[in-house]
Amino acid sequence: MLREHTSRGPEVSEAVLAGEAPADYVHRVAHEKAVCALQTMYWRKLPVYPILAADTSVAIDGRILGKPGSPAEAMAMLKLLSGRTHQVLTSICVCHEQQTWQATQISEVAFCELTEAAIRAYCAGSEPYDKAGGYGIQGLAAVFIREIAGSYSGIMGLPLFETAHLLRQAGVPIP
Repeated sequence: MLREHTSRGPEVSEAVLAGEAPADYVHRVAHEKAVCALQTMYWRKLPVYPILAADTSVAIDGRILGKPGSPAEAMAMLKLLSGRTHQVLTSICVCHEQQTWQATQISEVAFCELTEAAIRAYCAGSEPYDKAGGYGIQGLAAVFIREIAGSYSGIMGLPLFETAHLLRQAGVPIP
C-alpha cells in the first residue's frame, strides 16, 4: 500500500497483512517498492532507467521476523532462531519500459545453539537492529550459522544470480 509523504513522494508500508505468508509478503513489498520508485522517477521527471527493488525477510514457523525495535526484541528473535533452521526470503522486482519481472529466492539457514551470554553480547552492539531477524550473515552473527542452503548473497539481502537474470530480461547488459 503506497502512502503519500509530503516531502519525498510516496512511501511503501512494510506492515504485514493479516494472514499474509512470508513469500507473499516479500513479493508484495518488493513490487510496491519498485512501483513507488517508478512513480517517483516519473513524478520528478528523471531520465527513464530500469528500476530494481528488493525486500528481504526472515521467517520461522510461518512467522515473519522484521527488524527488532529494542534489545529485548532482538534477544527474543535470536532465542527463537537458536538451534533451529529458518528461511530467508528475498524478492527482487525490476520494472522497465512498461514491463515487470520478479523473482523470489528462499534460503535455509541453520543456527547453532546460542548461549544467553552470546545473545546478550551480540545484542549489545548495533548490528541486530537494522536487520530482518535481528542478525546479519555478513557480520558478527556469521559465527552463529552452522549451515546454509541457498544463496549467500540472498541472505545478505540481494540474491545476485536472480538479480542478474532479471536485469538481463529487462535488457540491461550483464556479463
